[in-house]
Amino acid sequence: MNYVVLGASAAGINAVKTLRELDKDSNIVVISKDENVYSRCMLHHVISEHRTLKQINFVDEDFMEQNNVKWIAGKTVKGIDINKKVVQTEDITVNYDKLLIATGASSAIPPIKNLRDGNFVYSVRNIDDIYKIKEKAQNSKNVVIIGAGLVGIDALVGLFKYEQLNISVAFMEKYILDRQLDEYTASVYENKFKEKGVKFYPSASIQEIVLDNSKNVTGVAFSNGEVLDADMVIVATGVKPNADFLDGTGIEYDRGITIDDMCQTTQKDIYAAGDVVGKNAIWPLAVKQGIVAAYNMVGKDKKIEDEFAFKNSMNFMDIPTISIGMNTPVDDSYKVLTRHGINDYKKFVFKDNVIYGAVIQGDISYVGVLTYLIKNKVEIYDLENRIFDVCYADFFNIKENGEFCYSIYVKCEVRFINTVNQ
Repeated sequence: MNYVVLGASAAGINAVKTLRELDKDSNIVVISKDENVYSRCMLHHVISEHRTLKQINFVDEDFMEQNNVKWIAGKTVKGIDINKKVVQTEDITVNYDKLLIATGASSAIPPIKNLRDGNFVYSVRNIDDIYKIKEKAQNSKNVVIIGAGLVGIDALVGLFKYEQLNISVAFMEKYILDRQLDEYTASVYENKFKEKGVKFYPSASIQEIVLDNSKNVTGVAFSNGEVLDADMVIVATGVKPNADFLDGTGIEYDRGITIDDMCQTTQKDIYAAGDVVGKNAIWPLAVKQGIVAAYNMVGKDKKIEDEFAFKNSMNFMDIPTISIGMNTPVDDSYKVLTRHGINDYKKFVFKDNVIYGAVIQGDISYVGVLTYLIKNKVEIYDLENRIFDVCYADFFNIKENGEFCYSIYVKCEVRFINTVNQ
C-alpha cells in the first residue's frame, strides 16, 4: 500500500504517525511546501526570540526517519490525476493508493490598494515570513498590523521585543479577538496593551497602503483621510485553504474541501484534514481529523465523533483567558449571566439548565469541568441559581474501589459522566 500525505503540519504529521502505528510495512510519502516541521501557533515566539525554529518543532528531529517516511520537502503540489492516482508537483509525480490532502491554508490578502504590491508587507503564516519580519523590525520605527484576531495579536506581542517600535493595530471589528472573546475581556487586554503604547483603530476602513517611488511602504491611509506612518505592514486578516490544485479533480470544494465524518472527500481513496477543509482553523480539530483520516485510509472505520474544538485559550500580559463554545447568544432564547471579581471575570451563556458557552478570565482553575458540561450539553438542576458556584467539588465522588471520579447531578439524580484517575 502506498500512502501519500500532502502537508507536514498538525493534520499531516498526526496522520503519518497514526498510519505507521496501524500499518508497519506500507510505503508512506509526505510532500510538503515546508522544509521544516513546526507549529504555526508558535511563530510569534520566534519573532520575540523566545524560541527558535528548532524549538517550535512539535516532533523529534528524526521523526521521518523513525517512521520510515520518504519526505519530499520544498515542493508545491500542482495537480492530482484521480484516474491514474498520481500527485504532480513542479517536477515530479508520485503514485498513491490512498491520499490525504492536508495542505493547510495561506494568508488571505484583503483587496486594499497597493497591499500586494508594496515592499515590507508581510503575512504571519510561514517561518520565512517571520524571518523577514524580524529583520525589518530591527530597523523600523512604525509598524501597522491589519487584523486583530489571534494571529494579529500574537504578532503584536511578539513585536514587543523591539522597544523602538510604535505599533498600531487597525481592524474592521468593534473590538479585538471578537471571535474568541466578549467585549469586556477584550477590553482588559486592550487596556494593558495601551499601557505599552499600542494604538488601536477599531471599525477601521483602510483605503490604501501608501508607497514611495520605490514601492516601499510609508503609511496606511484610512477612508476618513487619516494616515498612519508605517515602515512595514503585517497582514493578519484570516486564511484561505491551499486547494487551487484541485481544479478538474471532481473533489468538491466550497470555502474548503468537502469531507464526510470519516474525513473522505467526494472522490474515492482521497481524504482531507486540517485548515484545507476550512471548517475551523484550530489545532485540536486538525489533529483529530488527521488521525481519523489515517484510520480510514488503512481500512479501519473511524468517524469524527464531534467537532468540539471551539475552546480558545490565551495568556497575554499574564492574564489567562478561556473561551468555550458560544460566547455571544445567537438569539433571545439564551440567557447571559456575568460576574466580575477582583481579579477574575465569568460569563455564561445558557438556557434550559444547559450551559452553551463561557468566557473565563483570571481564575481558570475549573475550566476542565466546564468544557465537559458544554461539550456534552449536560443538564444541571437549578442552573441559573448556582451557575457561578459550579466547580469540581460538585462532581467529586469516590467509587467503591476507592478510585476518585466525578459525577454530576441531573434533575437531582446522580449519574457518572467521566472518570478521572488521581
